[in-house]
Amino acid sequence: MAKAVVRIGLVALGLVWGAFAAQAAQADEVKRYVVEGSQAAERSACVEPTERMRRMHMEFIQHQRIATVHEGIRDTQYSLTGCVDCHISYDANRNPRPINQPDQFCGACHRYAAVDLNCFDCHASVPNRPAADAEAAHRAAGVTGAPHGGGH
Repeated sequence: MAKAVVRIGLVALGLVWGAFAAQAAQADEVKRYVVEGSQAAERSACVEPTERMRRMHMEFIQHQRIATVHEGIRDTQYSLTGCVDCHISYDANRNPRPINQPDQFCGACHRYAAVDLNCFDCHASVPNRPAADAEAAHRAAGVTGAPHGGGH
């Protein structure tokens, strides 16, 4: 009987510890990928729910590329420029930090997932305009969603 009580107590303790560890890991994950000082850090959602973006962002970007380059359609909901504008962070002098650096949004996630990040071999890893212009464009797009800059 005493062994059963101890066993139940250990199982309960394990479940509590597991729940705590999962919650701590989830908090670390959010902190790891949403970089402080970016517009994304101030938002509750991206252009799609977070889990959907994590799972399907490459498909969204590829679809955007096909629509833009091959079909001439410039719907910018999933544009790479919009992603950079929202997820970019700035240093103390308000200079944008390249989004593909290991401690920045794209760089941190791709490093964690051990996936090659070659988008920025061709595409700009910082906004193509000064920070003040990027922030003004974001405000013009509305506070409830991510900025939808041009590009593919």
